[in-house]
Amino acid sequence: MRNRMHKQTFSQGYKQFDCSRLELSSLEQRKSDLNLNDILDLEWKGKISPVFLTVGKQIAQAIKLGSIVILMMGGHVIRSGVQRFIIDMMEKGFISCLAMNGAGVIHDFEFALHGQTTESVSRYISCGQFGLWKETGRINDIVTKGAKEGLGLGEAVGKAILEQNVPNREISLLAEAYRMKIPATVHVGIGYDIIHQLPNFEGWAYGETSHKDFLRFAHAMEGIENGVVMNFGSAVMAPEVYLKALSMVRNVARQEKRSVCHFTTLVCDLQDLPEDFSKEADKETPGYYFRPWKTMLVRTVMDGGQGYYVRGKHAETIPQLWSAVVRK
Repeated sequence: MRNRMHKQTFSQGYKQFDCSRLELSSLEQRKSDLNLNDILDLEWKGKISPVFLTVGKQIAQAIKLGSIVILMMGGHVIRSGVQRFIIDMMEKGFISCLAMNGAGVIHDFEFALHGQTTESVSRYISCGQFGLWKETGRINDIVTKGAKEGLGLGEAVGKAILEQNVPNREISLLAEAYRMKIPATVHVGIGYDIIHQLPNFEGWAYGETSHKDFLRFAHAMEGIENGVVMNFGSAVMAPEVYLKALSMVRNVARQEKRSVCHFTTLVCDLQDLPEDFSKEADKETPGYYFRPWKTMLVRTVMDGGQGYYVRGKHAETIPQLWSAVVRK
């Protein structure tokens, strides 16, 4: 009797939620917090941090030497309205690889398609409507189609936005990267993003396309000697993806009697770091668990690289970077 009861309880634990029961609404009904008026004009009249001037020189040197310049970012960068600055830097050759998380894809796509993005969790979670929007779900169909065609995730979405003449495609980072043939990689964790809730979500397609993007990112990292890796606002995705890719690159370099240790990292976030962040924080302090610090500013550059940190809002730091590399 005890065994039969155990088996019955155990089998019940493997039941799945039936997503076909969900009721989806249109983006036209959603109150979004951001619209096209929040996209910043391509200008910066403020001061430029000396750090950006230094990193700007490193970027120029990297390009001269044929090394890679990578910009990694969290979804809030797109929400900050700095698309024109990033696109202009890509256009002028100052960014050779773009990496983002799944939230970045959603904001990029919604801005391009709908001219609006970002919903209030507190407004929609109470009635069970948060994230359940028909038009945003088109991303899932695009990714599934892209997987069948052998595309990467960022490539598939960028291609669709560009080729389907989505209304605001000129401010889409993914579409512009696709047009310029610049790798735009997307690194997802299933269950993180609102489109994973929807009935047309195919886990195999996201696994296939995001894995392809990870390998593309790792390939880009093979050119990081004397290059630059920047992380704007990604506390988990960027440091972790970068860490694994760097290990892969260094593994191959070791076999070929080469070293990969002379490069620059830049982290821009809102965390308060001490003036001297060249050493890891104590394990008993919260700072130790801020991965960009220990991973990108300490551990991976200790053999000959250099890490820099700037505290500030993306609406200020991205334009400063642009000013340093484009105008200066």
